[in-house]
Amino acid sequence: MTDLRSLPSVEQLLQTSRAADLVAAFGRPLTVDAVRTALDRARAAASGGIPLPGRDGLLDLAADLLATWTHPTLVGVINASGVILHTNLGRAPLSPATIAAMEAASRGYSNLEFDLVSGKRGSRLIHAETILQRLTGAEAAVVVNNNAAAVLLVLSALAARKRVVIARSQLVEIGGGFRIPDVMKQSGAKLVEVGTTNKVRLRDYEEALAETAGLVMRAHRSNFQIIGFTEEPGIEAVTAAAHQAGVPFVDDLGSGTLLDTARYGMAHEWTVQESLSAGADVVTFSGDKLLGGPQAGIIVGRADLLARVKKHPLARAVRADKIRLAGLSATLLHYLKAEAEGEVPIWRMIAAKPEELKRRAGTWVKELGQGEVVPGESTVGGGSLPGETLPTFTLALEVRSPDKFLAALRKLDTPVIARTENDRVLLDPRTVLPEQEKTLLAGLRKALRERTGW
Repeated sequence: MTDLRSLPSVEQLLQTSRAADLVAAFGRPLTVDAVRTALDRARAAASGGIPLPGRDGLLDLAADLLATWTHPTLVGVINASGVILHTNLGRAPLSPATIAAMEAASRGYSNLEFDLVSGKRGSRLIHAETILQRLTGAEAAVVVNNNAAAVLLVLSALAARKRVVIARSQLVEIGGGFRIPDVMKQSGAKLVEVGTTNKVRLRDYEEALAETAGLVMRAHRSNFQIIGFTEEPGIEAVTAAAHQAGVPFVDDLGSGTLLDTARYGMAHEWTVQESLSAGADVVTFSGDKLLGGPQAGIIVGRADLLARVKKHPLARAVRADKIRLAGLSATLLHYLKAEAEGEVPIWRMIAAKPEELKRRAGTWVKELGQGEVVPGESTVGGGSLPGETLPTFTLALEVRSPDKFLAALRKLDTPVIARTENDRVLLDPRTVLPEQEKTLLAGLRKALRERTGW
């Protein structure tokens, strides 16, 4: 058995110049932990007959441990998958103006809850509200940390211990296993299901509203479609029935677009403005889906109802911070100035012309000296416009093992996320930001050089 007495002590290793460099880079406490861990591992390995490393070997192990412990787990990637709002990749990339506003808000102090006119305490709820009022025509607005929180807050404030009428066709499960019925029950609301999965009629709502109710709710089917033998009343009819019964109508739009998606060759997605115009009293939607901003939950609607929402104790638990509010306000200004299509990245991607995407993919082929340009389809993703696709052109690469090649792309300094189809690796320029192209091509060259034996 290897003589453990030959191992240096922690202090002996820390006296070396190599350890001094590690202390300078990572701090003494963490370096001491790494050295101790390296010694512990050496002792454990020696008990299995593995020779003890020398001082250099121990310090190499300590350095590796420090690099692993301090390496960030959240890193930027290049999305070449063709899924515009890729939930697993952080959904919407932000505009330069949005990033600048968030940086400015985080760099120092701000008037988050300070009235610059009176010099007294103010309210964070006013930030973004004025812009949302002007954009949507709503009387009031509230911003929270995500749309699930927005729905939970609205139900808790307006319908706790009250009956909430909703169609069975809308009892959806969204990403991560979160279910609308569970969110509703968590709020204390009493779920009243009407209709069937594929058939919901106006009289179903009217019969449920014959008994006292707190509100009527509609939930957006964000990640699936119901087709075939179906029936469902329009929002105008349902809001009229709700108002006839004297209860509010809450419309959870989910993706919450402010622009007409039909202009870009896709199905029409119900807009926030249309929902309010149709009579919805409260509308909830996301900030990081079709709006294209930072993660947020947005509530707009009647001032009297939102006053109750703002005062509810849960509002503090789910409130938005200064960085989110700054970024959302900057994103909303793009819409207010009618420049969203040119400034908001997801709308630039949606609006991208197939001929431009073909040109970019062709440039990649020339730069790499291999691959071919093939037609394909991009998707919006992120629980928005399920089943809808956009025509695109992709770079197709033939490799012996597509799965191994995808894994190699994920291991790059800047990971690249692609997809496979018909045993080929496809990279879609629609979701690759122009400023990322140089890094993408460098990564592809590296992965292709190292694919020997695949």
